[in-house]
Amino acid sequence: MIFASFEFLFLFLPIFFAAYFITPDRFRNLTMLAFSWAFYAWWRIDFLGLLVTMTLFTYLVARAMDRVGPKSESGFRLMLFGLIGNLGALAYFKYANFGVATFNQILVPFGQDPVPWDEIVLPIGLSFYILQSVSYLIDIRRGTVPITKSFLTYAAYKAIFAQLIAGPIVRYAEIADELKSRHHSLQQFGAGASIFMVGFAMKTALADTISPLVDAVFHLAAPTLVDSWIGAIGYTLQLYFDFAGYSLMAIGLARMIGFHFPQNFDNPYLAGSIQDFWRRWHMTLSRFLADYLYIPLGGNRKGPIRTYVNLIIVMAIGGLWHGSSWNFVIWGLWHGSLLATHRAWSRRDGATKLPYVLGHVITMLAVLIGWVIFRAKDLDNALSMYGGMLGRHGVGMSDELAWQATPDRLWFIPIAILFVYLPLLARKRTADAPPASAFWRVLSAIGPLAGFVMGMVLLYSREAVPFLYFQF
Repeated sequence: MIFASFEFLFLFLPIFFAAYFITPDRFRNLTMLAFSWAFYAWWRIDFLGLLVTMTLFTYLVARAMDRVGPKSESGFRLMLFGLIGNLGALAYFKYANFGVATFNQILVPFGQDPVPWDEIVLPIGLSFYILQSVSYLIDIRRGTVPITKSFLTYAAYKAIFAQLIAGPIVRYAEIADELKSRHHSLQQFGAGASIFMVGFAMKTALADTISPLVDAVFHLAAPTLVDSWIGAIGYTLQLYFDFAGYSLMAIGLARMIGFHFPQNFDNPYLAGSIQDFWRRWHMTLSRFLADYLYIPLGGNRKGPIRTYVNLIIVMAIGGLWHGSSWNFVIWGLWHGSLLATHRAWSRRDGATKLPYVLGHVITMLAVLIGWVIFRAKDLDNALSMYGGMLGRHGVGMSDELAWQATPDRLWFIPIAILFVYLPLLARKRTADAPPASAFWRVLSAIGPLAGFVMGMVLLYSREAVPFLYFQF
């Protein structure tokens, strides 16, 4: 069950809202937890067992830290125990297959038989709720979050269905007060519904319409120049509208029940540099990597060389977090190298900032190149796409793609590009005219609803498409 499905919109959500709002305030966390666990169990009941186990484990470790003193030596050892338990579970479920496959590849040249291994299924949302546990334990050690003595409160935090599967990565301190008591009003519910509808439209009308074309290109053995660039640009747009759409839907759902989740995207495809891009893309993950990896490694406090190394290490780990594949490691190294290069360039003697347009074009080209290996199923697939982008397999659209390049799929690419740059037009309009003009008031009022209706029509005409970040 996903947000952009009829089961969620017309079965789960109405029942949840009815139960939630008739529940007395002091029991609403219990209602939210019960429905969140039911939402998660919809995929597989055994996945729920792992979620509950890891929740209980982290809660008990935190309580033990509270008893001995979080900043004591015993508190430190307990924190390490909790981190090892959580990261160990993540390593087993997410990276064991990758590790065994890599080890078997090493054995081949030596004539050794591969290690027998049954593939492990990755529990959905594992990466996100493990990161929440990691941040909770570290923040307790740092003394920046209160330790909750209520298992119900902590379990509700871990399991809020709005963000359980793919974020945003919400830290406990960000909603600690709202877990105790939160404000509800018709105005806030309406604001959340509007945010949800915008995200729904981004997912169903834009990302899902482009998706079949992207899949077709990345399945071609030898994509041409036109094929490859359609696929690369299409995926660049699909990933943004899919993940940003999910984030907005999660933020909107949370707002409807009184929570204020952190923003996860800030028009990243308007960035004027790669550093600016990472300030805008998946912002909760960027902050997590900065606070729990980059700064503890020394950040930029130990000289330029160490700073560059730290950037590359952190981004490589960030790439590996996305998936157990060398593709993701290379993608992380690519962005780490870009960030290090940008930092070195901007700090050279006599450095001047690039004009926005030039910096934006360079940044988007670098991001697009990275998304190709991020999307490719393996390195051979990525190399084939890069070869196609250079024209090594011909120029015009291939026959294999032509029959799938229907007008609706092709036309939604420039429409998606328009929506990427629409904020720039809106800012210019705001500067030229009063922001409260009737046109903009009407647009902000009917735009989300119109997009939601269009998304519903499109959803009715095809199967629901899972969110891309569900696989991470």
